Amino acid sequence: MNQEKIGKFIASCRKKKNITQQELADKLGVSDRSIGNWENGRNMPDLSLFKPLCKELDITINDLISGEKVKENEYQEKLEENIVKTINYSNKKIENRNHFIGLIFIIFGILIAITAIAIFPSESSWGSIYSVLGAIISLIGINKFTKKLSYPIRLLCNFGYFIIFIIILITIDYIGVINIHQAPRFALFKITGEDTIYYDTPFYDVARCNVNESNEEFKVFKNQTYDKNNIDKYCK
Repeated sequence: MNQEKIGKFIASCRKKKNITQQELADKLGVSDRSIGNWENGRNMPDLSLFKPLCKELDITINDLISGEKVKENEYQEKLEENIVKTINYSNKKIENRNHFIGLIFIIFGILIAITAIAIFPSESSWGSIYSVLGAIISLIGINKFTKKLSYPIRLLCNFGYFIIFIIILITIDYIGVINIHQAPRFALFKITGEDTIYYDTPFYDVARCNVNESNEEFKVFKNQTYDKNNIDKYCK
């Protein structure tokens, strides 16, 4: 639809009826600012307002969508063309709404994950739980953006996004272990010894030596098979 052309047509028809923007707005139950936006081509009336708007302006919906008075000999041709335009316009609005909702979900999910890492101490399991929850919420947003894709590609995009999100979280966690000397948040298992805590994460292992002492130390190993019954040896 040509919004600018339709807007000028609405303004022209309104002026011919000697109706002000405020008067037309009152009859349709919208604000005068909405009328101004329609007439300036910034946006379109909602589909539910097409019929009452046309009634007030003494035009047909076919005229409105065409942005001009449709000649009688072109009426059928224009009608079919405008039906397609209306369907495309409606689908575009739905798509834009889905993208907006999707963006909200993505941002909200990322904020939850970042907040969880910032607020909860590394020893708390809530940090990892809320981080994964943030990944899931943002994945819902990605799903909104991929609705038009075929099912296999859509599945691949969503799965890929989730894996990348989790890898980023684990990478941030690893940086925290190396640089800040904090316990890993995404440990699959935690085994406690006399003065040692051993963390088994998906990609690496950590031995926390001399726990809560002034000489506390974090040793990072490649993922390995470890002796659960004698973890203190990893600090010697």
